[in-house]
Amino acid sequence: MTTAASPATTLATITALHRFPVKSMQGERVDALALLPGGALGDRAYAVVDAEDGTVASAKYPRKWGALLGCHAAFVADPEPDAGPPPVAVTFPDGRTLRSDGPGLDAALSDLLGRAVVLSADPAAGAEFEEQWPRIDGLAPQAFIDDTTVEHSEEGEPVSRIGTAGLTPTDSFLDLGVLHLITGSTLGALAEAAPGSVFDARRYRPNLLLDTGEGPGFVEDGWVGETLDAGDARITVTMPTMRCVMTTLAQEGLAEDRDTLRTIARLNRRSIPGMGTWACAGAYADVVRAGTVRVGDVLGPV
Repeated sequence: MTTAASPATTLATITALHRFPVKSMQGERVDALALLPGGALGDRAYAVVDAEDGTVASAKYPRKWGALLGCHAAFVADPEPDAGPPPVAVTFPDGRTLRSDGPGLDAALSDLLGRAVVLSADPAAGAEFEEQWPRIDGLAPQAFIDDTTVEHSEEGEPVSRIGTAGLTPTDSFLDLGVLHLITGSTLGALAEAAPGSVFDARRYRPNLLLDTGEGPGFVEDGWVGETLDAGDARITVTMPTMRCVMTTLAQEGLAEDRDTLRTIARLNRRSIPGMGTWACAGAYADVVRAGTVRVGDVLGPV
């Protein structure tokens, strides 16, 4: 399916769209997604924040924050541009659902995580998250890990503190890029290389899941630097997406599996200017013209 505004040459078709109302929780699959300069509308609008030191909770440090992946977050109304995010309903692993505009949510999150936390929609300047580095050859530049390590996990693996919103236009709860996309061909190439592992798109939490037909895996890497039309929005692909321990964690229907990350590190290490060489799958993009994308829209050159 294409629209009247579809580009003449199709690179990919959008097969699924996702937003994640609360950072590190399960999110929502939607039929349409508004893309704004700050990213997909409603994406990571909220985060759980440590009440004592302001650390932004991320399942990238599994021992401390991994339980968040067992929660599902959904907006109770559609988010609107130029407005604060609507309340969210959070469903816990035990089946309870609590709303952010009602009582008890912060207390329940604190009980789940074993520390005092609050749900916040106000990203603070200079906020940081924590990231654990598995012992996987080629995962990330060792100098970066060494320079940012502040402690070690129970397994003895380094844990870094990293600033949020690294390449976003304003303070946000996004880790780095504004918009994240990945192709089914990349997931297929990974599955072919490691048939004992499950490379479900849910591990990678993309905003846009794309179909490129029978094309090769990691085709997104070739789009870096390109400006593409998507629905009535326009995006510029900025860099490959560096992958992390969060992609290996257990979640509903998926077992913990570090071989999923080892496979990426073995197949697709990419040099990112000024940042070193990383294990990558998918790509980040900036939104250069606001608009709406829908399932069935195509990506193509301007």
